[in-house]
Amino acid sequence: MPSRVRRHRRPAVRGGLAFSGVLLLGVGLVGCGSADAGEAPVERKSFPFSGTTLTIESDNSDIELMPADVEEVEVTRQVDGWVLFGNGPDPTWKMKDGTLTLKVKCDAIAGDCVALHTVKVPRGTAVTVDDDNGSVRASGFATALKLRSDNGSVTVTDSSGALELDSENGSVVAERVTGKNIVATSDNGSVRLELAGVPDLVETASDNGRVEIRLPAAGAPYAVDARSDNGGVDVAVPTDAGSSHVVKAVSDNGEVVVLSAN
Repeated sequence: MPSRVRRHRRPAVRGGLAFSGVLLLGVGLVGCGSADAGEAPVERKSFPFSGTTLTIESDNSDIELMPADVEEVEVTRQVDGWVLFGNGPDPTWKMKDGTLTLKVKCDAIAGDCVALHTVKVPRGTAVTVDDDNGSVRASGFATALKLRSDNGSVTVTDSSGALELDSENGSVVAERVTGKNIVATSDNGSVRLELAGVPDLVETASDNGRVEIRLPAAGAPYAVDARSDNGGVDVAVPTDAGSSHVVKAVSDNGEVVVLSAN
């Protein structure tokens, strides 16, 4: 969800001064290119960790997660950006009571600040992420993942734990996952799931976007509840209302499709 800007009433400014300010702003922006975290220098830091669930709180950064044969939480970051009449990008990273905070402050009249944090997590650790502005990606986990972004996509691949995925403004994607319980929602974006194992419960919803679920055809039929207030509905898997494998797919404004992955 785009951040809300609090607007204050400003005193009237004489036309000449106002024009000069606009001109100065325009001149200042000339030559300021787009920031690219992928081209920025790499910094590394490790954080002691002994729990079973790692919580990550992030702002203004893309997050990439992976399990690894490590004893501590290992983080690399790349930060890039520019500001006009302000400060930034100012990155911070810290660990306290099992919560890893990864934030980048960009406070200016105009600017472009971006960051990428790659986090290696000790195997067997569940992960919860709350990202205010940025995408979240995770791959290879056998533990539960709870991933949320206010403004960015959420993507999980090749994982077998329970999933709870949510984006306020972005797509939600899960590919080659085998978890028994999957919840995936988006307020403003599509939801697409590709399951490699028969689930017990899948719950998906989008307020404004397409919902697509691909399920293994072999094994058992599914109890499917597929609905759209404004869009077509296509269910092309074996169904049985009494099945213990429950699939719910709902969109307020978008097509809903439940198909075979085979």
